[in-house]
Amino acid sequence: MSSSAPTSRPLCLIPGPVEMSSTVLQAHSTPATAHTDPKFVEAFGQVIEKLRTVVGTESAQPFVIAGSGTLGWDQTAANLVEAGENVLVLSNGYFGEGLADCMETYGAQVTRLRAEIGNRQPLAEIAQALRAKKYKAVTVSQVDTSTGVLGDVKGVCELVREHSPDTLVVVDGVCATAAERLYFDAWGVDVVITASQKALGAPPGISVVVVSQKALGVLAGRKTPVPAYYVNWNRWLPIMRSYEERAVKYFATPCVQTIFALNTSLNELLADGGMESVFAAHERTSVRVKAAVASWGLKTVAVSPEVSATAMTAVWLPESITPAELLPRLKARGVVAAGGILSGYAHRYFRLGHMGITATQDNGYVDIMLKAAGEALEESGLAIGSSSPRL
Repeated sequence: MSSSAPTSRPLCLIPGPVEMSSTVLQAHSTPATAHTDPKFVEAFGQVIEKLRTVVGTESAQPFVIAGSGTLGWDQTAANLVEAGENVLVLSNGYFGEGLADCMETYGAQVTRLRAEIGNRQPLAEIAQALRAKKYKAVTVSQVDTSTGVLGDVKGVCELVREHSPDTLVVVDGVCATAAERLYFDAWGVDVVITASQKALGAPPGISVVVVSQKALGVLAGRKTPVPAYYVNWNRWLPIMRSYEERAVKYFATPCVQTIFALNTSLNELLADGGMESVFAAHERTSVRVKAAVASWGLKTVAVSPEVSATAMTAVWLPESITPAELLPRLKARGVVAAGGILSGYAHRYFRLGHMGITATQDNGYVDIMLKAAGEALEESGLAIGSSSPRL
Protein backbone atom coordinates (compact mmCIF):
# COMPACT_ATOMS: atom_id res chain seq x y z
CA MET A 1 0.00 0.00 0.00
CA SER A 2 1.32 3.43 -0.84
CA SER A 3 0.46 7.01 -0.13
CA SER A 4 2.16 10.33 -0.59
CA ALA A 5 3.72 12.33 2.21
CA PRO A 6 1.83 15.43 3.34
CA THR A 7 3.26 18.70 2.06
CA SER A 8 1.33 21.21 4.16
CA ARG A 9 2.50 20.16 7.62
CA PRO A 10 5.39 18.42 9.35
CA LEU A 11 5.26 14.66 9.70
CA CYS A 12 4.68 13.43 13.27
CA LEU A 13 7.52 10.92 13.62
CA ILE A 14 7.72 10.65 17.38
CA PRO A 15 7.20 7.35 19.26
CA GLY A 16 3.44 8.02 19.24
CA PRO A 17 1.00 9.42 18.39
CA VAL A 18 1.83 8.31 14.87
CA GLU A 19 0.93 9.28 11.34
CA MET A 20 -2.41 7.83 10.20
CA SER A 21 -3.75 6.84 6.80
CA SER A 22 -6.30 9.02 5.05
CA THR A 23 -8.95 6.31 5.45
CA VAL A 24 -8.38 6.18 9.22
CA LEU A 25 -8.72 9.96 9.40
CA GLN A 26 -11.93 9.78 7.38
CA ALA A 27 -13.33 7.12 9.70
CA HIS A 28 -12.53 9.34 12.66
CA SER A 29 -14.42 12.27 11.15
CA THR A 30 -17.81 10.59 10.87
CA PRO A 31 -20.87 12.53 12.10
CA ALA A 32 -22.20 12.11 15.63
CA THR A 33 -23.26 8.48 15.98
CA ALA A 34 -25.10 6.77 18.83
CA HIS A 35 -23.29 3.95 20.56
CA THR A 36 -26.44 1.94 19.88
CA ASP A 37 -26.23 2.43 16.11
CA PRO A 38 -25.94 -0.94 14.32
CA LYS A 39 -22.95 0.31 12.31
CA PHE A 40 -21.09 1.16 15.51
CA VAL A 41 -22.09 -2.09 17.21
CA GLU A 42 -20.63 -4.01 14.25
CA ALA A 43 -17.43 -1.95 14.25
CA PHE A 44 -16.93 -2.41 18.00
CA GLY A 45 -17.43 -6.15 17.73
CA GLN A 46 -14.93 -6.34 14.88
CA VAL A 47 -12.34 -4.37 16.88
CA ILE A 48 -12.53 -6.85 19.76
CA GLU A 49 -12.11 -9.80 17.39
CA LYS A 50 -9.26 -8.28 15.39
CA LEU A 51 -7.29 -7.33 18.49
CA ARG A 52 -7.03 -11.02 19.29
CA THR A 53 -5.43 -11.58 15.90
CA VAL A 54 -2.98 -8.72 16.43
CA VAL A 55 -1.61 -10.15 19.70
CA GLY A 56 -1.88 -13.80 18.69
CA THR A 57 -4.58 -15.25 20.93
CA GLU A 58 -7.67 -17.39 20.45
CA SER A 59 -9.25 -17.06 23.88
CA ALA A 60 -8.00 -13.96 25.70
CA GLN A 61 -10.43 -11.12 26.40
CA PRO A 62 -9.77 -7.64 24.98
CA PHE A 63 -10.99 -4.64 26.97
CA VAL A 64 -11.46 -1.56 24.78
CA ILE A 65 -12.08 1.45 27.02
CA ALA A 66 -11.88 5.21 26.52
CA GLY A 67 -8.58 6.43 27.95
CA SER A 68 -4.84 6.58 27.36
CA GLY A 69 -2.34 3.75 27.48
CA THR A 70 -1.63 4.65 31.10
CA LEU A 71 -5.21 3.68 31.97
CA GLY A 72 -4.16 0.12 31.18
CA TRP A 73 -1.78 0.25 34.13
CA ASP A 74 -4.67 1.16 36.41
CA GLN A 75 -6.87 -1.53 34.93
CA THR A 76 -4.25 -4.21 35.52
CA ALA A 77 -3.23 -3.11 39.01
CA ALA A 78 -6.79 -2.57 40.25
CA ASN A 79 -8.19 -5.85 38.95
CA LEU A 80 -5.37 -8.35 39.36
CA VAL A 81 -3.34 -7.26 42.40
CA GLU A 82 -4.64 -7.09 45.95
CA ALA A 83 -3.06 -4.93 48.65
CA GLY A 84 0.05 -6.51 50.11
CA GLU A 85 0.73 -8.86 47.20
CA ASN A 86 4.17 -8.94 45.60
CA VAL A 87 4.82 -7.65 42.07
CA LEU A 88 8.15 -7.84 40.25
CA VAL A 89 8.63 -4.90 37.88
CA LEU A 90 11.35 -5.17 35.25
CA SER A 91 12.20 -1.52 34.69
CA ASN A 92 14.10 -0.41 31.59
CA GLY A 93 13.32 3.30 31.87
CA TYR A 94 10.74 5.96 32.58
CA PHE A 95 7.69 3.84 31.85
CA GLY A 96 8.86 0.85 33.87
CA GLU A 97 9.17 3.17 36.84
CA GLY A 98 5.71 4.58 36.16
CA LEU A 99 4.14 1.13 36.08
CA ALA A 100 5.83 0.34 39.40
CA ASP A 101 4.41 3.55 40.90
CA CYS A 102 0.95 2.59 39.67
CA MET A 103 1.17 -0.86 41.23
CA GLU A 104 2.21 0.69 44.54
CA THR A 105 -0.76 3.07 44.38
CA TYR A 106 -3.06 0.03 44.55
CA GLY A 107 -1.17 -1.44 47.50
CA ALA A 108 1.24 -3.85 45.80
CA GLN A 109 4.58 -4.64 47.39
CA VAL A 110 6.81 -3.86 44.42
CA THR A 111 10.31 -5.15 43.76
CA ARG A 112 11.97 -3.07 41.03
CA LEU A 113 14.62 -4.90 39.04
CA ARG A 114 16.31 -2.09 37.13
CA ALA A 115 18.55 -2.49 34.12
CA GLU A 116 21.48 -0.27 33.23
CA ILE A 117 20.49 2.54 30.87
CA GLY A 118 20.10 1.15 27.37
CA ASN A 119 20.02 -2.49 28.46
CA ARG A 120 17.59 -5.03 29.81
CA GLN A 121 17.84 -7.39 32.75
CA PRO A 122 19.86 -10.59 32.24
CA LEU A 123 17.55 -13.58 32.38
CA ALA A 124 19.64 -15.06 35.20
CA GLU A 125 18.82 -12.05 37.40
CA ILE A 126 15.13 -12.40 36.66
CA ALA A 127 15.24 -16.13 37.46
CA GLN A 128 16.96 -15.39 40.76
CA ALA A 129 14.28 -12.85 41.66
CA LEU A 130 11.49 -15.30 40.80
CA ARG A 131 13.06 -17.94 43.04
CA ALA A 132 13.48 -15.51 45.93
CA LYS A 133 9.79 -14.97 46.68
CA LYS A 134 6.30 -15.60 45.36
CA TYR A 135 5.03 -12.88 43.02
CA LYS A 136 1.44 -12.28 41.98
CA ALA A 137 2.69 -10.73 38.74
CA VAL A 138 5.84 -9.84 36.86
CA THR A 139 5.70 -6.86 34.50
CA VAL A 140 7.89 -6.19 31.48
CA SER A 141 7.84 -3.22 29.12
CA GLN A 142 8.16 -4.74 25.67
CA VAL A 143 9.44 -1.36 24.52
CA ASP A 144 10.24 1.36 27.02
CA THR A 145 9.53 4.49 25.00
CA SER A 146 12.04 6.51 26.98
CA THR A 147 15.02 4.42 25.86
CA GLY A 148 13.98 2.32 22.87
CA VAL A 149 15.00 -0.83 24.75
CA LEU A 150 13.24 -4.07 23.79
CA GLY A 151 12.22 -6.30 26.67
CA ASP A 152 12.60 -10.06 26.34
CA VAL A 153 8.95 -11.05 26.72
CA LYS A 154 9.42 -14.61 25.46
CA GLY A 155 12.36 -15.16 27.81
CA VAL A 156 10.42 -13.83 30.79
CA CYS A 157 7.47 -16.09 29.99
CA GLU A 158 9.77 -19.12 29.84
CA LEU A 159 11.30 -18.26 33.22
CA VAL A 160 7.89 -17.81 34.83
CA ARG A 161 6.74 -21.20 33.54
CA GLU A 162 9.89 -22.79 34.98
CA HIS A 163 10.18 -21.04 38.34
CA SER A 164 6.78 -19.55 39.23
CA PRO A 165 3.96 -20.85 37.02
CA ASP A 166 1.21 -19.16 39.06
CA THR A 167 2.71 -15.72 38.48
CA LEU A 168 0.95 -13.58 35.90
CA VAL A 169 3.04 -12.15 33.04
CA VAL A 170 2.02 -8.55 32.35
CA VAL A 171 3.39 -6.89 29.21
CA ASP A 172 3.35 -3.13 28.75
CA GLY A 173 3.01 -3.10 24.99
CA VAL A 174 1.95 0.52 24.48
CA CYS A 175 4.91 1.26 22.19
CA ALA A 176 5.23 -2.31 20.91
CA THR A 177 1.91 -3.93 20.04
CA ALA A 178 1.53 -4.32 16.27
CA ALA A 179 5.22 -3.54 15.73
CA GLU A 180 7.27 -5.97 17.85
CA ARG A 181 6.76 -9.70 17.60
CA LEU A 182 4.42 -11.02 20.28
CA TYR A 183 2.62 -14.35 20.38
CA PHE A 184 0.25 -14.17 23.34
CA ASP A 185 -0.91 -17.78 23.52
CA ALA A 186 2.27 -19.46 22.30
CA TRP A 187 4.49 -17.59 24.76
CA GLY A 188 2.13 -17.70 27.72
CA VAL A 189 1.39 -14.00 28.22
CA ASP A 190 -1.42 -13.09 30.64
CA VAL A 191 -1.91 -9.37 30.03
CA VAL A 192 -0.96 -7.02 27.19
CA ILE A 193 -1.48 -3.31 27.83
CA THR A 194 -1.54 -1.07 24.77
CA ALA A 195 -3.23 1.94 23.21
CA SER A 196 -4.71 3.10 19.93
CA GLN A 197 -2.25 5.86 19.01
CA LYS A 198 0.97 3.96 18.35
CA ALA A 199 1.56 1.02 16.03
CA LEU A 200 -2.17 0.25 16.01
CA GLY A 201 -2.34 3.37 13.84
CA ALA A 202 -5.39 5.22 15.18
CA PRO A 203 -5.91 8.50 17.07
CA PRO A 204 -5.26 8.68 20.82
CA GLY A 205 -8.15 7.88 23.11
CA ILE A 206 -8.49 4.12 23.49
CA SER A 207 -6.92 2.01 26.22
CA VAL A 208 -6.61 -1.59 25.04
CA VAL A 209 -5.88 -4.40 27.49
CA VAL A 210 -5.94 -8.06 26.44
CA VAL A 211 -6.38 -10.48 29.35
CA SER A 212 -5.90 -14.25 29.49
CA GLN A 213 -8.53 -16.59 30.88
CA LYS A 214 -6.04 -17.42 33.64
CA ALA A 215 -5.94 -13.76 34.65
CA LEU A 216 -9.74 -13.50 34.51
CA GLY A 217 -9.81 -16.46 36.89
CA VAL A 218 -7.55 -14.50 39.25
CA LEU A 219 -10.02 -11.62 39.06
CA ALA A 220 -12.92 -13.95 39.87
CA GLY A 221 -11.04 -15.37 42.85
CA ARG A 222 -10.21 -12.06 44.55
CA LYS A 223 -10.57 -11.98 48.33
CA THR A 224 -11.27 -8.23 48.33
CA PRO A 225 -13.40 -6.04 46.08
CA VAL A 226 -11.77 -4.30 43.10
CA PRO A 227 -10.77 -0.88 44.53
CA ALA A 228 -11.96 1.09 41.51
CA TYR A 229 -15.16 1.98 39.69
CA TYR A 230 -14.44 2.97 36.08
CA VAL A 231 -11.68 0.40 35.47
CA ASN A 232 -13.41 -2.49 37.21
CA TRP A 233 -13.40 -5.33 34.69
CA ASN A 234 -16.43 -6.90 36.36
CA ARG A 235 -18.37 -3.93 35.00
CA TRP A 236 -16.71 -3.95 31.57
CA LEU A 237 -16.67 -7.69 30.85
CA PRO A 238 -20.42 -7.90 30.08
CA ILE A 239 -20.03 -4.86 27.80
CA MET A 240 -17.20 -6.42 25.78
CA ARG A 241 -18.99 -9.75 25.47
CA SER A 242 -22.21 -8.09 24.44
CA TYR A 243 -20.67 -5.96 21.69
CA GLU A 244 -18.76 -8.97 20.38
CA GLU A 245 -22.11 -10.70 20.08
CA ARG A 246 -23.33 -7.58 18.20
CA ALA A 247 -25.68 -6.53 20.99
CA VAL A 248 -25.75 -3.22 22.86
CA LYS A 249 -25.03 -3.06 26.57
CA TYR A 250 -24.19 0.07 28.55
CA PHE A 251 -21.83 0.97 31.36
CA ALA A 252 -20.05 4.10 30.12
CA THR A 253 -20.10 5.83 26.74
CA PRO A 254 -17.52 4.40 24.33
CA CYS A 255 -15.44 6.73 22.14
CA VAL A 256 -17.47 6.07 19.03
CA GLN A 257 -15.45 7.88 16.35
CA THR A 258 -12.11 6.60 17.68
CA ILE A 259 -13.39 3.03 17.60
CA PHE A 260 -14.50 3.55 13.98
CA ALA A 261 -10.96 4.78 13.24
CA LEU A 262 -9.32 1.88 15.09
CA ASN A 263 -11.46 -0.63 13.22
CA THR A 264 -10.36 0.89 9.91
CA SER A 265 -6.72 0.82 10.98
CA LEU A 266 -6.97 -2.82 12.07
CA ASN A 267 -8.50 -3.70 8.71
CA GLU A 268 -5.52 -2.13 6.95
CA LEU A 269 -3.03 -3.67 9.35
CA LEU A 270 -4.28 -7.20 8.76
CA ALA A 271 -5.05 -6.87 5.04
CA ASP A 272 -1.79 -7.81 3.34
CA GLY A 273 0.00 -10.78 4.84
CA GLY A 274 -1.27 -10.39 8.40
CA MET A 275 0.92 -9.76 11.42
CA GLU A 276 3.97 -11.59 10.08
CA SER A 277 4.13 -9.09 7.24
CA VAL A 278 3.67 -6.21 9.69
CA PHE A 279 6.46 -7.45 11.95
CA ALA A 280 8.82 -7.91 8.99
CA ALA A 281 8.12 -4.39 7.70
CA HIS A 282 8.97 -2.88 11.09
CA GLU A 283 12.16 -4.92 11.27
CA ARG A 284 13.29 -3.77 7.83
CA THR A 285 12.55 -0.16 8.69
CA SER A 286 14.42 -0.41 11.97
CA VAL A 287 17.51 -1.76 10.23
CA ARG A 288 17.47 1.25 7.89
CA VAL A 289 17.16 3.72 10.75
CA LYS A 290 19.88 2.10 12.85
CA ALA A 291 22.20 2.05 9.82
CA ALA A 292 21.60 5.77 9.31
CA VAL A 293 22.40 6.47 12.97
CA ALA A 294 25.70 4.61 12.57
CA SER A 295 26.45 6.56 9.37
CA TRP A 296 26.05 9.80 11.34
CA GLY A 297 28.70 8.55 13.75
CA LEU A 298 26.19 8.32 16.59
CA LYS A 299 25.01 5.51 18.84
CA THR A 300 21.61 4.36 19.92
CA VAL A 301 20.64 4.44 23.59
CA ALA A 302 19.92 0.72 23.30
CA VAL A 303 23.33 -0.90 23.68
CA SER A 304 22.99 -3.64 21.05
CA PRO A 305 20.73 -4.80 18.21
CA GLU A 306 19.40 -7.59 20.43
CA VAL A 307 17.91 -5.10 22.90
CA SER A 308 16.80 -2.52 20.32
CA ALA A 309 13.16 -1.85 19.53
CA THR A 310 12.02 -1.94 15.92
CA ALA A 311 9.20 0.58 16.54
CA MET A 312 11.45 3.50 17.50
CA THR A 313 15.05 4.59 17.99
CA ALA A 314 16.59 6.70 20.74
CA VAL A 315 19.88 8.34 19.73
CA TRP A 316 22.65 9.74 21.94
CA LEU A 317 23.76 13.22 20.91
CA PRO A 318 27.30 14.57 21.06
CA GLU A 319 28.03 16.93 23.95
CA SER A 320 27.84 19.97 21.69
CA ILE A 321 24.23 19.37 20.59
CA THR A 322 21.04 19.38 22.62
CA PRO A 323 17.51 18.37 21.66
CA ALA A 324 16.41 21.95 22.28
CA GLU A 325 18.43 23.13 19.27
CA LEU A 326 18.10 20.00 17.12
CA LEU A 327 14.33 19.50 17.21
CA PRO A 328 13.37 22.90 15.74
CA ARG A 329 15.81 22.27 12.89
CA LEU A 330 14.14 18.93 12.24
CA LYS A 331 10.71 20.54 12.29
CA ALA A 332 11.86 23.18 9.82
CA ARG A 333 12.63 20.28 7.49
CA GLY A 334 9.18 18.76 7.90
CA VAL A 335 9.74 16.27 10.71
CA VAL A 336 8.54 16.40 14.32
CA ALA A 337 10.82 14.24 16.49
CA ALA A 338 10.98 13.88 20.28
CA GLY A 339 13.53 14.77 22.91
CA GLY A 340 14.62 12.53 25.73
CA ILE A 341 12.50 11.98 28.84
CA LEU A 342 14.74 9.80 31.00
CA SER A 343 15.45 11.61 34.27
CA GLY A 344 18.94 13.10 34.31
CA TYR A 345 19.55 12.25 30.65
CA ALA A 346 16.73 14.02 28.80
CA HIS A 347 19.10 16.66 27.37
CA ARG A 348 21.46 14.06 25.95
CA TYR A 349 19.40 12.23 23.34
CA PHE A 350 16.50 12.43 20.93
CA ARG A 351 13.94 9.90 19.70
CA LEU A 352 12.49 8.92 16.34
CA GLY A 353 9.32 6.93 15.86
CA HIS A 354 9.03 4.63 12.85
CA MET A 355 5.98 2.48 13.52
CA GLY A 356 2.57 2.08 11.95
CA ILE A 357 2.17 3.28 8.37
CA THR A 358 5.63 4.86 8.51
CA ALA A 359 6.96 1.28 8.46
CA THR A 360 4.24 -0.63 6.64
CA GLN A 361 3.36 1.67 3.72
CA ASP A 362 5.43 2.89 0.80
CA ASN A 363 4.95 6.58 1.60
CA GLY A 364 8.53 7.88 1.78
CA TYR A 365 8.22 8.92 5.42
CA VAL A 366 11.41 7.13 6.48
CA ASP A 367 13.38 8.76 3.65
CA ILE A 368 12.09 12.19 4.69
CA MET A 369 12.89 11.51 8.35
CA LEU A 370 16.45 10.32 7.77
CA LYS A 371 17.29 13.10 5.31
CA ALA A 372 15.91 15.74 7.68
CA ALA A 373 17.74 14.28 10.68
CA GLY A 374 21.08 14.14 8.89
CA GLU A 375 20.75 17.73 7.66
CA ALA A 376 19.59 19.01 11.07
CA LEU A 377 22.52 17.31 12.78
CA GLU A 378 24.95 18.86 10.31
CA GLU A 379 23.40 22.29 10.81
CA SER A 380 23.84 21.77 14.55
CA GLY A 381 27.56 21.25 14.03
CA LEU A 382 27.93 17.50 13.66
CA ALA A 383 30.51 16.39 11.12
CA ILE A 384 28.71 13.34 9.81
CA GLY A 385 30.79 10.22 10.28
CA SER A 386 33.38 11.75 12.61
CA SER A 387 31.46 12.37 15.85
CA SER A 388 32.16 10.48 19.05
CA PRO A 389 28.95 10.66 21.10
CA ARG A 390 29.14 11.22 24.81
CA LEU A 391 28.08 8.07 26.72
